[in-house]
Amino acid sequence: MFVLGIDPGLAVCGYAVVEKTTAGERAITAGVVRTDSGEPIAVRLAELHRDLSSVVQEHEPDVMAIEQVFTNRNLQTAISVGRASGVALLVAAQAGIPVHEYSPSAVKASVAGYGKATKDQIRYIVTSRLKLKSRPEPADAADALAIALCYLQGGVGMEHLHQAGTLQ
Repeated sequence: MFVLGIDPGLAVCGYAVVEKTTAGERAITAGVVRTDSGEPIAVRLAELHRDLSSVVQEHEPDVMAIEQVFTNRNLQTAISVGRASGVALLVAAQAGIPVHEYSPSAVKASVAGYGKATKDQIRYIVTSRLKLKSRPEPADAADALAIALCYLQGGVGMEHLHQAGTLQ
């Protein structure tokens, strides 16, 4: 099974393909799509669509796991992330790939066991679990790997950990 993990962003969108086999999980690819902030939004969205479509075409994932858009203090950032997320969802729909969305805290809880894990902790765990030779760069690629791993673990969110008594 191949899982495409997406950490949506308009300036930098992380992607990763992780394979699940009987021997465990293996990173196939991880990287980012960067768009030029000097270009019109429509051009940037078209570029993101083209590049993510190429990843889907090349690796033929069985499923897409994507981080949910969350509202933070910066409304402009939330809007651009929402636009990028919409493009990724469109790419999945066009390819007939089912999509699973996870909150940032659910990804962290699933991968690290703690919903407030730092980016450095996530990178360390992803590197270790996937037996990578070096830490994935940039952080957006590492986050995409973590999102794919979250799906492969069954997407255990913080609410499940609360019920199990794992979190205080």
